[in-house]
Parts: sequence; C-alpha cells; structure tokens
Amino acid sequence: MSTAFRCAGGWVSLILPAFCVVLAAGCSVESVDAPPAPATEGSATAAGTGGVEKRIQVDGSSTVGKVAAAVQEEFTKKFSDTKVALKVTGTGTGFKEMIADRIDIANASRPVKESERADCAKAGIELVELKIALDGLTVCVNPQNDWVDTITVAQLKKIWEPGSAVKTWKDVDPAWPDVPLALFGPGEESGTFDYFTEVINGKEDQITESYSASADDNVTITGIAGEKGGMGFFGCAYYFSNRDKVKALKISATDSVADGVEPSIETVRSGAYKPLSRPLFIYVKKSSLAKPEVLDFAKFFLNEGQAQVGAVGYVPLEESELKSVNEALNAAVGGAGK
Repeated sequence: MSTAFRCAGGWVSLILPAFCVVLAAGCSVESVDAPPAPATEGSATAAGTGGVEKRIQVDGSSTVGKVAAAVQEEFTKKFSDTKVALKVTGTGTGFKEMIADRIDIANASRPVKESERADCAKAGIELVELKIALDGLTVCVNPQNDWVDTITVAQLKKIWEPGSAVKTWKDVDPAWPDVPLALFGPGEESGTFDYFTEVINGKEDQITESYSASADDNVTITGIAGEKGGMGFFGCAYYFSNRDKVKALKISATDSVADGVEPSIETVRSGAYKPLSRPLFIYVKKSSLAKPEVLDFAKFFLNEGQAQVGAVGYVPLEESELKSVNEALNAAVGGAGK
C-alpha cells in the first residue's frame, strides 16, 4: 500500500504493509493516499487496462476512518483502477470539506447538523446519508486503576462538565483514592466529542478545559496508558484493539453501579449499552454518485465492507437495516446527476 505524508519539506511517499503507518518527525498526523505517479507510455492503472486512474476523495471522522481504511484496502483489491484518497481530520472538518466541494464522501460519527446540511444546500450540494455501522463510545482508564470498574453518567458529568472542580478521583467519590485525574479525548472538530458532550454534559460542545485534546485516538490511548489516574473516551474499535493498554469502564445510566453495562458487540447492538451507543455514517455527495467508482465504493461499504466493520471492532448492521440503507442508496442514484 502506498501512503503519503505531508511534511515540512513536502510529500514523503512510503510503501507500507496494510494498516502499518509510521510518521517521521515533523510530519502531519493526517494521512492520505499518495498522489498517483505520472503515467508513462504503456502504463496501466488496472490489470490489462490503460488510462487515467479513478479517484475518490474521502475525509472526516477518525472513528469511521478506522473501518474506512479497512474497507478501502479490500475495495482497491477488487477495483484496482481506483484510488481512494482517505483523510482523517474529524467529522466537523469532513463536513467543511464537503461544503467546500473538495470531497465525494464525508465520514461521520454523528448525524449531520442542520446548519451543515443548510451550508451544503447553499453550495448546491445534496447529501445522501448512509448508516454503515453501530459503535459504543467507550470510557477507559489506566489498567493500574483498581478502584473503579463502573461509573455512572452523573459521575462522568461531574468530571467532564464545563467548570468542573474535580482534580482527583477522590473528588468524584470519597471512597476513591486521592490520585490526580488526567483527562484525554478528541477535540471539538470530532463527532465523538459532539456526541459525548451532548449525552453526558447535556449540551453539545460544552466540556471541561482541564483535558488534553487530540484528533488522533491513538494519542488519547497513549495518554491514558501513561497516567495512573488517566481517563479518556473514543470509539469501541479502538478499545477492542488496545485492551492491553487501557481498561474499559462499565457505564450506568442510573445512580446505581449495579446497573453498569460493559461495551460489547452484544450490548451495543441491543441498545443495553446506553447512553453511549450510536450509529456511524458516511455522507455521499449526491452528484458524485454519477461517477461509477463512487457508487461502487458506497455499495461495497454496505455489502462486502460489512465484514471489515466487524473485523475492526464495530457492530455490523442487521440484514433488515442493510436492506433499507441499500434501498436509500438506490433511490438516490436516479437523481445523482442533478
């Protein structure tokens, strides 16, 4: 797999095995597929064919980016003449790129806001919403944390709300030790940030100033793993692939820890893991569906790609729901050129 990184001196192109990414000092944390090499006489972009390489521009959620990278890998094996240029900059930034008409698909870990849809409409862009998976937003702590296994929504709010006076774990519960809290999580461009602040703090974008924000969920995991009193949140797939580094807490929607529910494929699918279960989406620019490669990618995500959804740790859609989403895609295709 060829991947490029934007560094101070320009682009650096690397040949990497699937899912292996190495960043040199001074490089951006955002990764994109390397720009296609100039065609030479007699060159081909797919086995047995020649011509201009097809390209799909995708940007947005880091949560969806994890499964999008896996789907991209399988898709390009089947459609070798198509390059999927995947960037991970956050849900909010993905929609900004869509509004600016720079991408075909926006990955999102929350539904599009009415203001974002309105801005798209002003730009002459119609969005096609496609639900692609379910996720359980997971709250994790350092593995050395042996004093808490379940936390209530009320306790989470006490920690994460704007103006929080909580400095140590003892401030949350007198029975817990006087260990400093070190908070980590996504920044304000993240759909995960939007969702967490809305369901935990009661208002989107409202959060304590006493936390370290990063657009990279792996940075959040590293932060939690490096602090005995660490806590942070991210999509469940990142937890499932980092169980050796962090510990997930059970979440209780009531004031009783006895009602705590752990994040799992089963509890997310059933809705028992509340209030942190959520859908994940891709938003396709309707006019881009007139391009066969974009339509092929969207269909692939909803069909063969569901295997990758499960493989990376998210919850695939049930057959009945997949049928409904595919029907919505097929209905949109008829007016894709408009």
